[in-house]
Amino acid sequence: MNSPDTVKVAIIQHSPVFLNLDASVERACALVEQAAGQGADVIAFPETWLPGYPVWLDYAPKAALWDYGPAKALYRLLVENALTVPGKHLDRLLAVARKSGAFIVMGVHERMGGSLYNTMIFIARDGQEFRLHRKLVPTYTERLVWGRGDGSTLSVLETDYGNLGGLICWEHWMPLARAAMHAKHETLHVAQWPAVRELHQLASRHYAFEGQCFVLAAGSVLSRGDVIEGFNSLGRPDSEARELLDAIPGRDEDLILRGGSAIIAPGADYVQGPVFDEACIVHAEVQLGRIAEGHLFLDTQGHYSRPDVFHLDVDDLPQSNVTFSRQAIGPCL
Repeated sequence: MNSPDTVKVAIIQHSPVFLNLDASVERACALVEQAAGQGADVIAFPETWLPGYPVWLDYAPKAALWDYGPAKALYRLLVENALTVPGKHLDRLLAVARKSGAFIVMGVHERMGGSLYNTMIFIARDGQEFRLHRKLVPTYTERLVWGRGDGSTLSVLETDYGNLGGLICWEHWMPLARAAMHAKHETLHVAQWPAVRELHQLASRHYAFEGQCFVLAAGSVLSRGDVIEGFNSLGRPDSEARELLDAIPGRDEDLILRGGSAIIAPGADYVQGPVFDEACIVHAEVQLGRIAEGHLFLDTQGHYSRPDVFHLDVDDLPQSNVTFSRQAIGPCL
């Protein structure tokens, strides 16, 4: 079957109910239905939107103190509000994909064992299939909350419009990660950021040109008041965690994350956006034929490659520090 010539895409530039996973999932489902009702076929959310990017790492002065009670209490809340795979919150997202008929790309805090991961979930429009990508290297203070992903989640989801893939934040400055994803021939790439600042715009536009694909650069808007309101929604007024959030400077109306979401063409030009300082859904209809036109002068996995000179070997096996070998045991005598 031939792929459609156009696809309608959308980026959700809204705040979650900060730290509240149940309420954020319900908000996400409502926003998906709204975007799909406006014609979107592919709907993308920003980095760790469920249940919010850990902004205290950048703005609370004591976030990195050793054995600091408020930091431990806040991390515990984050663990309690992290999504699991499988789990009821993922089931809810699969159901809304099925209901809306849209492909969904969601950023989550994922709890696996005793660790948290910064994870993208790619969900098929029938709600029957999904793919994961876990951030390979948490950046700077992010290492206080997230573990490292491995090559087994460098994946794409097949869609009616070609391969849908993505990377998270500073992965867009990992040249070999970009090369690995380009080899998967993405048509649509979701670049997840907390907010898409000027430097992030440059990285997203570069990726679109280098990969000759459309990029959905997704960022959140989040105010200091949103942070406090989300925490209050958990009903934990006595938690030490509040102290760390209260230490974030500024007024409640001040934006910590300013959005900046944009939809970028293979020529690195903007199809829509960037949009700053506004809670909204960024829509665009993209012309997929531009990918073939761009390949006339750049195809890093084809005529503009030199495999005789350069070669990348990607280990895409799951990594574990403990493995068990089950051996057949004969009957007891």
